Amino acid sequence: MRAAVQREFGGPEVLAVEDLPDPRPRPGWTLVRVRAAALNWHDVLVRRGQYSSPLPHVPGADAAGVVDRTGDEVVVLPSLWWGPDEAAPGADWEILGDRRSGTYAELVAVPDECVFPKPAGLTWAEAAALPLVGVTTYRALFSRARLHAGESLLVLGAGGGVATMAVSLASAIGADVWVTSSSEDKIDRARELGARGGVLYHEEGWPEAARRLTPAGGFDVVLDSVGTWRESLRALRPGGRLVVLGASRAETAEVAVRPYFFAQQSILGTTMGSSADFASLLQLLAEHPVPSPVIDSVFALDDVVPAHERLESGHAFGKLVLEV
Repeated sequence: MRAAVQREFGGPEVLAVEDLPDPRPRPGWTLVRVRAAALNWHDVLVRRGQYSSPLPHVPGADAAGVVDRTGDEVVVLPSLWWGPDEAAPGADWEILGDRRSGTYAELVAVPDECVFPKPAGLTWAEAAALPLVGVTTYRALFSRARLHAGESLLVLGAGGGVATMAVSLASAIGADVWVTSSSEDKIDRARELGARGGVLYHEEGWPEAARRLTPAGGFDVVLDSVGTWRESLRALRPGGRLVVLGASRAETAEVAVRPYFFAQQSILGTTMGSSADFASLLQLLAEHPVPSPVIDSVFALDDVVPAHERLESGHAFGKLVLEV
């Protein structure tokens, strides 16, 4: 099979397409012939060596394709061995593409429980863009934050995969959604997905500006994938919930304790999600008019380097996908 391989850690240039042996079928595993593989920021961290992946290594967590044995059209959930406790992943949990060969390849082998039917109506690229950001966002908003119709949600960042998915899902169930962004253009594009508007996060006092957008003087839920807890808490109403799932802008957070506990606020940590979360996401998609995942660009597998360069540029709006 052809696959994008890294033999060292570093920038996008360490990725190169090579011929590798096909993975072998084995009991309890499904061999998927990949049609499309979506990129995630997680892939950048793998490429840089943050997860100490074994080398040489094939990165990639998201995929859509056909079961090699049956031809069934499927999507691959990259959350492996979540475990029996829905409250948190177990000790054996891992993300596809961390320790095991990922989806930047013509074939990928995954546990049977991680294979789900491809949602009707989605292209291969859209289907590949769904699993990681879809299950991550669903768990953050609904399993953890318990967001429901009529509540207000602020999504930090308007252009990434999680952000665009959050706007789509929350708007579809009847939440009142706003975003932050570095540009008015991305705020306008978020409106097309269902957001009411947003604020520019590079302007001083943006949390207070965001609070003024809500009749309650603050948001019921803030979705923070960047790690700016102090500012996010300022945008919440008393009793609001901050759900956090990333640290792309800050690895540590300093929070004023007294305002936090006097406001009766909650900070909820979350990560990718379980097979049950993903099944619930697919049910939500079937029951509500949710827009298809937003695709910024589609690249050929041979163009994996410029695809990663686009991912790291910060200019993309929506998902980047490799056609395999």
